[in-house]
Amino acid sequence: MTELAAGTILGYPRIGRRRELKHAVEAHWRGELEETALERVAADLRRDTRHRLADLGLGRADSAIPESFSFYDQVLDVAAAVGALPERFAHLRRADGTIPLAAYFTAARGEGDAAPLEMTKWFDTNYHYLVPEIGPETHFTLSSDRFARQVAEAVADGFTTRPVLVGPVTFLALSKTTDAAPAARPLDRLDDLLPVYVDLLAALRDAGAEWVQLDEPALVSQSLGYTDDELAAAAARAAEVLASAERRPAILVAAGYGQLSAAAWRALAASPVDAIAVDLIRGSIPAPTAGLASKVLVAGVIDGRNVWRGDLASAADAVDQVARLGAAATVAGTSTSLQHVPYDLDDETELDPRLVSWLAFADQKVRQIATLARGLRDGREAIADEVDAATAALADRRHAAGVRDGAVRDRVAALTPADRIRTPYEVRVAVQGAALGLPVLPTTTIGSFPQTGEIRRARARFGRGEIDADAYEGFLRDEIARVVELQKKVGLDVLVHGEAERNDMVQYFAENLDGFAVTRNGWVQSYGSRATRPSILWGDVSRPTPITVRWSAYAQSLSTSPVKGMLTGPVTILAWSFVRDDQPLSETADQVALALRDEIADLEGAGIAIVQVDEPALRELLPLTAADQPAYLAWSVASFRLATAGAADATQIHTHLCYSEFGVVIGAIAALDADVTSIEAARSRGEVISDVAASGFDHGIGPGVYDIHSPRIPSQAEVTALLERAAAELDVRRLWVNPDCGLKTRGYVETAASLRNIVAAARSVRARATADV
Repeated sequence: MTELAAGTILGYPRIGRRRELKHAVEAHWRGELEETALERVAADLRRDTRHRLADLGLGRADSAIPESFSFYDQVLDVAAAVGALPERFAHLRRADGTIPLAAYFTAARGEGDAAPLEMTKWFDTNYHYLVPEIGPETHFTLSSDRFARQVAEAVADGFTTRPVLVGPVTFLALSKTTDAAPAARPLDRLDDLLPVYVDLLAALRDAGAEWVQLDEPALVSQSLGYTDDELAAAAARAAEVLASAERRPAILVAAGYGQLSAAAWRALAASPVDAIAVDLIRGSIPAPTAGLASKVLVAGVIDGRNVWRGDLASAADAVDQVARLGAAATVAGTSTSLQHVPYDLDDETELDPRLVSWLAFADQKVRQIATLARGLRDGREAIADEVDAATAALADRRHAAGVRDGAVRDRVAALTPADRIRTPYEVRVAVQGAALGLPVLPTTTIGSFPQTGEIRRARARFGRGEIDADAYEGFLRDEIARVVELQKKVGLDVLVHGEAERNDMVQYFAENLDGFAVTRNGWVQSYGSRATRPSILWGDVSRPTPITVRWSAYAQSLSTSPVKGMLTGPVTILAWSFVRDDQPLSETADQVALALRDEIADLEGAGIAIVQVDEPALRELLPLTAADQPAYLAWSVASFRLATAGAADATQIHTHLCYSEFGVVIGAIAALDADVTSIEAARSRGEVISDVAASGFDHGIGPGVYDIHSPRIPSQAEVTALLERAAAELDVRRLWVNPDCGLKTRGYVETAASLRNIVAAARSVRARATADV
């Protein structure tokens, strides 16, 4: 086994510092960039990453640099490599059985009547992965040499890098079963999959890899339907098979995103794998156990998921404690891949310099890892200056103005239980029914309409000062009028203003709330080619002035149909921001909730009768360990209710949740006490409907009928089938008809066509439903 570097990271951003990969991939999808040109862009990004990481202090030849590139998603990468694409895409394979890039993208995006793979959140992050479909018909075979080609590419560039793959246990644990075996469990196919991993490891070794990283975060989760003991046994079996392979690199098993279960820790320690990486940000130092003397331990002491500058003194202490566990060697590392943070703080020239001193993006975190590695090699005194600088910055942050606001804290302290309770739903629904006069199966959208190039250009021109505020606001009013007119022509029952003024559903609020800062280039991948710029929540939160009222009121003035006010909920604002880590999330959530409560009151005053408070991240933040989940659900529900409980009975409160396993949190969804809840259902083909029915959920519910993350236009028949399934299992008087999510990422041609099909399907099912009643 070759020696692993004293410092390493578990992964690095891959979209490009200026989203070069996004632009190239989307140009390829539009037919404007050939595959060979796309491959050149990707190769350039990988080469730039290796050289950048070496410049920041990681070694070129000691496997410190991870090879963690992906065109779309790391789980899909493995699915393609082991041949685990569904049969509906089988015709896209080459004659030799390998899976080309075109098939890979089609599985992600769908084609014609072939729906794409389902999408859901990667553990408790805002990254979305594609869910493999595994059944008895799935034949595992090595179907791509892409991982090996990237290793060889690095060798040719003068680097010995460490390829990163989702491990076999996590790959199967995150998969879903196919209709051919709905009662089967994908993890039961482990022994069928492992021989393909053996072949894959051999190919990596032949290409020049000395180490391979197998990401196994399933071993920290109790939310995947498997027990700790089952996952630990699977990890032990995988380690036994892979480590006994005749031709392989050294194996690093990385278990980030939380506390490695005691059973999994013991199993990995006793196994023949060569190294184990543990998350010491979300988890704690594990207990001493047998088997460590022959292993390397990677101590994940620098946070891979947030942007606060690491406490180098505490990190170095933690590395020293891990070293005392008795392993052969100890390495300083990140807690997870750095794919969850932006590239480089040096790109943010408009941030307050004092705030900058408290922060670290990916490149700054790599430098911190290099510093800790130097401390391991040369002694703590060799890094004393860097440690002292980090300690001073953390102390300055604690005492800076705005971090604590007395007025905000007094208002939170004065809250009572009554501030989180509305009139009973049965009373509200009668009042709202009389006031709104909506038909059975009312149709609406989730909020946003396409963010066209024209909208983005106008926003950019305004930001550069090329047009003044009057011209920009005139443009936005014209865009809102166009969106309202389109909805009226399509025949929707409840309209939205389209959100043309919003760059992002969280950033827009962050720009208008005290306690936040926003970045210019802080892009982070959300899924595929999509990226967001999470805001930085650094201080106490308050609302200086109304945020959304004038736009919603203007849209309402254009129609006699109700127009929804559109707000982002407190949990989602936290989940999709980089949040302060110096106080409990529950306290920060209540501060945000009070700002939203004030906004709802102002919307009501402007004549808005329906207000949607989106919480797509409610499931996302659910802790991975069962013991921590009740407390999270209690405060997250309480913050939503604090935001909405001040609304009048006649004001209909909607919420929206997307791309989550709703069965896990259905009780919390009911406890939100929203009058109407819209949820993702189309991409999973209505699977959640049975969960909702079985739970006895009795408020308004809108299972999505249009998968907006795919360019496919759902047919009227497809939408009708989903609505009929919902109507068969749920009270039709409580059903709403809507897409899965907002339409921001879609184009107007497909949006209009899809909405027309939705309205036609709703009217058809409505006619039959009212006839039956």
